[in-house]
Amino acid sequence: MFNNAPLVIHVSQGFQDEGSQSANTETGRPRERPKSDPCLPARLPGSAFIQREAETIAPRSVQSEKERIRNALENPPSSQQPDESTLIPSTSGQSSPEASPRTRKKSLLDMIPSAFHAARTLRGASKNDGRPWRAPEPFEVLRAIERRDIMFLMEVRDRSFESLVRKSGDVTPLIHAMRIEHTDMAIVLLGAFSRYINNLQDEDLEKQETKKLLKMLRINLKIAIDYGLQKSQQDLMASFMQTLIMSEGDSWIALQTADVAVALRMGSDGKPVHNAESAVRSFATKNLGKADFIASLEDYIANATADLVMIAAWSCALSAIKDEPIPNYYFARDDRVYRAFVERLDRQQDAIQTKLGRRLRWQLRALCNHLEGRNRSYRSKVESLAKELDEGEGH
Repeated sequence: MFNNAPLVIHVSQGFQDEGSQSANTETGRPRERPKSDPCLPARLPGSAFIQREAETIAPRSVQSEKERIRNALENPPSSQQPDESTLIPSTSGQSSPEASPRTRKKSLLDMIPSAFHAARTLRGASKNDGRPWRAPEPFEVLRAIERRDIMFLMEVRDRSFESLVRKSGDVTPLIHAMRIEHTDMAIVLLGAFSRYINNLQDEDLEKQETKKLLKMLRINLKIAIDYGLQKSQQDLMASFMQTLIMSEGDSWIALQTADVAVALRMGSDGKPVHNAESAVRSFATKNLGKADFIASLEDYIANATADLVMIAAWSCALSAIKDEPIPNYYFARDDRVYRAFVERLDRQQDAIQTKLGRRLRWQLRALCNHLEGRNRSYRSKVESLAKELDEGEGH
């Protein structure tokens, strides 16, 4: 870039009279014209070089940062108090143009041990505030639902689960959440119920206290189902049914699995899919008088029907091959049973071909073919499965 101001002034003066005011105007000393110094920038590296560097250097850098963070979390300072200078960045560091992004990132990583220590201290203080834990009053649980205080409810779930199922007057926490139309709180309570059931051990089921809590839980769910049907709140009916079946324990699933296994051994004459659906629908109708009118429940019934047939078919296969049974707590939870079923079939593919009979192999193959994929609903899958297993030739 050049300074052409003197040339422009000289040309303009030639068009003006000698006595004009503009000729006497001081223009100041013109700036010195800079010397031309052209340069050629260096060539950028090729795309192949950049790709190669990214594939080799980037993973190592990410791994080193992960190791740094992991070491900071695993070895927090136990005796040293966090320094305020490390937690609060100085104003000079913020305003200094020489502070690079790399330096700022390192300072943040250096703060991790202090933040970890502070979080652990606060967590310990909240648990050990000098006051012994006491079970909350019913009004405190209801107030937490109204305020959507999930942390309080989770603490009650861990320390005093019976407070979440205890009836106070004519209301339970679940019914209260439904009355005030806090569906999210109802889902939180259902999750707490499911977690409690899943964490029960075999020896816990023999305790009278556990039996009492399970009975209270089933009463909660049945009251909630009745209230939901009265108020046409059918969104959570399938979740209520799922938790209700879970509260029955393994006994109901084991009993129905044995019946469906007998039907599978009879081939098409036993109508295994129809028997499985009848068992699930009978349980639902016993607890939901209007079960046939709840559309959301149909998907759950179809899911439970398919799972029941798969668990029964695999139990038949276990009479000839050695493997793990499908856990009952997978029952009617999306596609958990199907994934476990397919995993076991792939693992025992050779044994299935050599040790199982022709009919059971056909049934296992039909279950895989009709229940795979996510593009169809469970209802359509079960209907197509019933046409082959219940109405087929019974290979």
